Amino acid sequence: MQVALIGLTQSGKSSLFSAITEGQGGSGAAGVGQIERAVVKVPDERLDFLTEMYKPKKTTHATIEFLDLPGFSFVSESGQQEARKLIAQARQSEMLVLVICGFSSSSVAAYRDRVDPMADLEELQNEMLLADLELVTNRLEKLEKSKNKPTKTADADKKEYAILQRCNEAIENLQPLSSAIQSEEEEKIVRSFGFLTLKPAVVVLNVSDDDVSGVAAITAEQAGCEVIQLSATLESELVALDADERDAFLEDMGVEEIAKDRLVKTCYKAVNVISFLTSGEDEVRAWTIPAACPAPEAAGAIHSDIQRGFIRAEVVAYDDLVAEGDMKGVKAAGKSRLEGKTYEVQDGDIINFRFNV
Repeated sequence: MQVALIGLTQSGKSSLFSAITEGQGGSGAAGVGQIERAVVKVPDERLDFLTEMYKPKKTTHATIEFLDLPGFSFVSESGQQEARKLIAQARQSEMLVLVICGFSSSSVAAYRDRVDPMADLEELQNEMLLADLELVTNRLEKLEKSKNKPTKTADADKKEYAILQRCNEAIENLQPLSSAIQSEEEEKIVRSFGFLTLKPAVVVLNVSDDDVSGVAAITAEQAGCEVIQLSATLESELVALDADERDAFLEDMGVEEIAKDRLVKTCYKAVNVISFLTSGEDEVRAWTIPAACPAPEAAGAIHSDIQRGFIRAEVVAYDDLVAEGDMKGVKAAGKSRLEGKTYEVQDGDIINFRFNV
């Protein structure tokens, strides 16, 4: 799973990337045309509980690869050209984090000499729409020439042409592309385009330390997605503390978890994936699968042989394990169950797969 951080210049995006990745991405400041990458563990209290219970040799979290794209500037023509090249890179990611500046600083020149979060978000979203529109119009021009020719792909081309015409109308009317996609089949047809405005997204409003607990300047309704308000500077300082100091600081602030962890969890959920868990003395692990995944396909996340030879899944709900204290108590309470091929794995299921190959 890959998530791209995008934003206008001086938004504090690279500071946020450094906080999310705890500095592992390198300098934390993507240079001209340079993209920083780092893999981040998805925080999961359930793994902590299972690790304490089993004392395994290894604990393996679900992960997300974060990309820090250089900041966009649409002020000049050269900046616009460079930004559009970078926007094309974001198409390869499953999700976008739009970082918006909500702070002023005497040491940092504000983008367009303003601190206006809503204007910055609208500019960024409009440029994403324009980038998608360019893809749509280019493809429509090609299909216009070929869709009526007697070729093997004629029927498919006509279907794609009709979908892209609706996409074109949606963009021109400033409507979300999702309004033009009418079925899962149509979504699969346009998936290869990597439309930016079809991707799951979250807006991060980067504010000063003093404004973290204040009212956000952008609402979820205005953004069209979840909005997380944080201070990238503060988050960078928090991840540098040891666990005890960090917990004490958060307790003083009346906050349960650092915003960095909340953002990572939000990204994980936004792409409609879940985790099932496996546990034992060798390893406690979270496995990433699509939501509503049938048990045999979930088994395939571990190994194709387990999927091929799937017999049953022995399933325990995480909450039942916590309530009963251990697996012995779960079984005594009759809360361990066997599920077949049609079972849809739930987030937090602890599973032992029975198989034969």
